[in-house]
Amino acid sequence: MNNRRQPPIISRKLGTFAVERRLILIAILATLPFAFWVWLQNHPEHNPAAPLDLRHPTGMATAAKLSALRDDIEECRTVLERSDVRFEALAPQGEGACARPDRTRLTAFPLSPNRPATTCSVAAAMELWRAKSVEPAARAIFGTGLARMEHMGVYNCRTVRGGSTTMSQHATGNAIDIAAFVLEDGTRISLIADWDGDADKARFLRKVRDEACGVFATVLSPDYNALHADHFHFDQDNRWTGVCR
Repeated sequence: MNNRRQPPIISRKLGTFAVERRLILIAILATLPFAFWVWLQNHPEHNPAAPLDLRHPTGMATAAKLSALRDDIEECRTVLERSDVRFEALAPQGEGACARPDRTRLTAFPLSPNRPATTCSVAAAMELWRAKSVEPAARAIFGTGLARMEHMGVYNCRTVRGGSTTMSQHATGNAIDIAAFVLEDGTRISLIADWDGDADKARFLRKVRDEACGVFATVLSPDYNALHADHFHFDQDNRWTGVCR
């Protein structure tokens, strides 16, 4: 008789366990939204709602926040202020296709032969790229920091080179061409000499090129064409995203 009564008892115990397991699972699932919210508060680089700060690590939301700055000069300059980046807002210049309503100069950026005014969104991307990509790559590969970058120009009222009738992003100062990097120990790394030269220098150039693709709308390098054999072209064209060559 005892043997005949045991199966129902076991069945009831198993049923109780299944209910308890479901309740535990429901409780865990109910806490996930709050846990995710807390995680986002602690990781603003992944939080689309968190204000952009260029000192934060780069994350899943960084590129979208940078992209949004292209059409909002005042918000972009607010981001620079929030990020403790020194800059100067200059008066607009030019007219028509070469009008420059946004002229923002990074006053402490290690750039030579001078510090030209770019659009604010280019300036913000340059600062983020320098701090999160160029400096770490220099220290990791060469054991020294960055002294300066050498550029080939920002503003040029012209069409895209190569016979195009489209106005260049340089026509509004929304682009910059970087030709070389000089490190604190005096090492100079140039695209024209080192893209296919010294192994460490070539590795450095490709690493900073690849990481620039996460902060600029357009990144063109010697891999793109012969016109870019001696420089990186960076711009924040709002018609393009993710052009990385």
